[in-house]
Parts: sequence; C-alpha cells; structure tokens
Amino acid sequence: MSLLQKRDIHRSLKVSVLTNINPEGVLNGSIDLEALAQLGNQLQNFELTHLPSLHAKIYIADQAMAIITSGNLTDSGISGNIEYGVVSVNEAVVREIRGDCDSYALLGARITLTEVMSLLEEIKELKGLFQKAQKTIRAQVRRAFKEKLESTQAQLLKHRAKGKTTNAILSQTIVYLLQRGPLKTTDLHPLIQRLHPDICDDSVDRIIGDVHFGKKWKHYVRNAQQFLKREGRIRFDGLRWHLVS
Repeated sequence: MSLLQKRDIHRSLKVSVLTNINPEGVLNGSIDLEALAQLGNQLQNFELTHLPSLHAKIYIADQAMAIITSGNLTDSGISGNIEYGVVSVNEAVVREIRGDCDSYALLGARITLTEVMSLLEEIKELKGLFQKAQKTIRAQVRRAFKEKLESTQAQLLKHRAKGKTTNAILSQTIVYLLQRGPLKTTDLHPLIQRLHPDICDDSVDRIIGDVHFGKKWKHYVRNAQQFLKREGRIRFDGLRWHLVS
C-alpha cells in the first residue's frame, strides 16, 4: 500500500476482491478481514464481494494479465508454500477469465466497509467465546490429543522413511533443484527445507528407518552433494553447483 501511495496511484486505482468471508474462514485464519478493511479504508475505489464456496485463486490486472494459481494471497502462499500457477498475457484469454470472474461476482453479495467492520466485531466476540471454550477442555483431554497428534506425526514420518534413505531423498531433491539452474549451497538449503520441512526440522533429532529427521540435515545435504559429485551427476565451480547433463 505504501508503494501505491508513493506512486500516487492509490486514489485512481480500482481494486475488486471476490472472496468467501464466512466466519469459519476468518476464525481459522484463511481470510484476513482486518486486511480487507485496511484496503477499503485506504483505497477510494475498493469493492468487496462475498461468494460462499469460492475456492479459486485468480489475480487479474486490467485486460493485460491474469494469473491462475494454487497460491493464496498470503505470506505462505507467495513465498512459503510450494505452489503452481499459469500466467497469461493473451488479451483474449485474459478477457475471458475476467468475464468469468465478473459473472461469479454477480452471484455474490457486495459487502460495504461498514458491514466489514460490523462483521469484525462479531468475529472478535466469536474468538473470545472460542478461547473460553478451549480453556474449559480438561487437561486430560488435551494430553490425550497431544499424544495422539505426536503418534500420528510419527506414523507419517515412518511412511516418509519407508524404503528410502536420507541420502537418496536429498540427492534426488538436489538434482531436481539444479535442473532450474546453478545454485550456491546457501541457496539450496532454504529450498530443500521448504520441500522437506519434516526432514529438515531444526527442532528435533531422530532416526526412523534409514532416514534422519532433524537438526543435522545440512550435514546430510553436504553428504548428498559429495555423493552426487563422485557419481559425476553434479559439479562445483567454486561458487555454485551445476547439474551435469
């Protein structure tokens, strides 16, 4: 928003948001009503339309570009999760996508800024009641839930480790990442951790089967790099790792 104000286009820019603002989504954090209210306060030409069951993620800029993607407009959707999308700058295609979205909007309900603020007050009250309800759950139930959650997570890790080794998983991942171009080790680390947050978990240290989960994951990445180098599948130029074709 500050960038729009700096360019002095926030007064003329029109932003239309078509989304599902059901209370459940607001409570679980999948939709940020406060952010929408802030946009409405700072943009003179802002429209918000509510359409239940909407799950599409489409971003359109005038008639020039459209993005259809799995990514939500959130920090994790933009930079955290592994998402996939298609960008089109074909005017006819963009026009068709925009027409579909405009048609969807006609099925929804226009929500004013005043109504958003009112809904926010309702949500705050709901959150308060929810928090009180959580506190009334007996400690024994919470303990049982935690134990079950941990056992389920362990079971999931066993599936990850079945028939695989740490070296095999990380070697395959390194080759996959280098297919997109040379990378420094410091660039590889966050990409690998994003792909395998369970294996590259800095908070645990455990071995299941032949797979190491936890704090020493960077050590095993280094081992995988050296293994691939000995196999002649990757090379190091002193700065970056390259895939050998």
